[in-house]
Amino acid sequence: MAFRLTIGKKIGTGFGVLLFFIVIVFYTTYQTLNDSIQQNDEITNVNNPSVASLEELKLLTVRSKMLIFNWIYFQSHADHPDKEKLNRLTERDYPHLEKSIKKLAINWEKKDQKKIGQVFKNLKELFELHAEVKLLLPDWASYEDSQNKFLANFLIGEDGDISLKTSEILFQLDDLIGNQKFQTGEVTADMQGSFSDLKWWSKWLGIALVIFGVLVAIYTTRSIVGPVQKLKIVLLTLSKGIIPNHSIKAKKDEIGEMTNALNRVISGLKSTKDFAISVGAGKFDAHYEPLSSDDALGKTLIKMRDDLAENERMLEQKVQERTAEVVQQKEEIEQQNEKISELYEEVTDSIKYAKGLQEAILPPDNFVKAEMPESFILYKPKDIVSGDFYWVEKKKDKIYFAAVDCTGHGVPGAFMSIVGYNALNEALRQNDDPGSILDALNKGVSKTLHNNAMGSTTKDGMDLALCSYDKKTKILEFAGAYNPLYLIRNGEVNQIKPDKFAIGGYYDDSSKKYTNHSIQLQEKDYVYVFSDGYADQFGGPKGKKFMYKRFRDYLLTLDGKSMLEQKEFLNDTIEDWKGPLEQIDDILVIGMHVA
Repeated sequence: MAFRLTIGKKIGTGFGVLLFFIVIVFYTTYQTLNDSIQQNDEITNVNNPSVASLEELKLLTVRSKMLIFNWIYFQSHADHPDKEKLNRLTERDYPHLEKSIKKLAINWEKKDQKKIGQVFKNLKELFELHAEVKLLLPDWASYEDSQNKFLANFLIGEDGDISLKTSEILFQLDDLIGNQKFQTGEVTADMQGSFSDLKWWSKWLGIALVIFGVLVAIYTTRSIVGPVQKLKIVLLTLSKGIIPNHSIKAKKDEIGEMTNALNRVISGLKSTKDFAISVGAGKFDAHYEPLSSDDALGKTLIKMRDDLAENERMLEQKVQERTAEVVQQKEEIEQQNEKISELYEEVTDSIKYAKGLQEAILPPDNFVKAEMPESFILYKPKDIVSGDFYWVEKKKDKIYFAAVDCTGHGVPGAFMSIVGYNALNEALRQNDDPGSILDALNKGVSKTLHNNAMGSTTKDGMDLALCSYDKKTKILEFAGAYNPLYLIRNGEVNQIKPDKFAIGGYYDDSSKKYTNHSIQLQEKDYVYVFSDGYADQFGGPKGKKFMYKRFRDYLLTLDGKSMLEQKEFLNDTIEDWKGPLEQIDDILVIGMHVA
């Protein structure tokens, strides 16, 4: 079997060599760091402590000479501080230091171990000489004995045994300290040399890794990524329904096998396309050869060709039969369209006539302007006729106005608005304050709609906000069924809440009475009553409701604008909010300004 360099072998070879270089770098770095750690431990735990301990021993020797000198030349008692210091030095400080140095000396060279042993021997002899002095001059009276004083002076003199022994010990310690410092310098130099070697190796191995990585990347790109990219372009072209005009050159690896398979697919698609064109043109004798005995698509196409040939024959027969039927049905449809058009015109005319009737119950514009000059009414029905209507009447010295929202909209709402208008006029004739008017209105609407009848399922009624205003006293009275009143004063919105039961919703329950609110208005106050259509309108960038909070925020921005400007602003705002969406309900807003 011939050797074939597959994709796995290509990738494995490249990354295997790359891994080999990485292992070399890792091993070299690890070995150097390990040696450096050992050298650092030697400096930290042996050399530096050894130098420090020897320096301390040297200082102890010098102190011992000074203290024995004071013992001899300065007459003192046995408990003198200097004598106590010398005793502590020989009995406690020196033995402790000797023990520490012996532990460190285990790691020294043999010659230095012999030298420190000689130092300890000399120190022992030195302290024995000190002991002789202590015996000669133990207390204050012993200094009066000239012979003892002479012998002690002789031991400490320039050529005395104590002076000579001390000098010898100091010389030996200087030699040992010099050796330890030299050894510390050598270890430090070795460690620095190891780091320099590591730096050199890391530098060149790093460069080698980069170069080899680039070569592996280039090799992988040319041998793997390049052919895969060509396959990707062909597949993306096929995904768009475009059949390439040329085949791809295949290599002797797995990608080459995929390339050959894709070339066969492209060839088959070309044959399929030509066959489909021929069959589509009605050439049902066109030849088509499946790719293999397992080519399900090819077999399906041949069956489709045969079925289409049979279907065409049958369709030609059915077309002739259906043509006669269509001609007959066309005549019938035209007759039905004429009837529907006539019916639509009749219904539309009726609704337009109903609109005229509904507009007739609305107060005339000149009456509204005369009685409420500082006001506006924004009225936007959803359909030709509306379930919302506004009502303005005058009784004695008061002007009454209301924003009424009847159940439903369109034709059903319009019928309710006529019922509400008549009932509202009747209630006004018998009552003066808004609360009593709403109680009477509820009774009248309930009677009209039979909402109190046993077993009745009718839920029709209306929500409204009703106000009466006395221009002389500037007292505004308000009563509401679900619809509130907004009073804007000094840049703040004050909401006068309504009662939470609708007109026509109760009749026999005498405990439910509408609340009559009395408000003393001030100059520059703004009063607004409205239906729920404005706040419930869907729109905006996310298709959500306008909401009452946004409505109140916009009302605050209207301070200082004329009532006509306020109306135009509110109209433009809701139209921009609604955008392309459908208006979902009738919209009614009434605004009044206290000048």
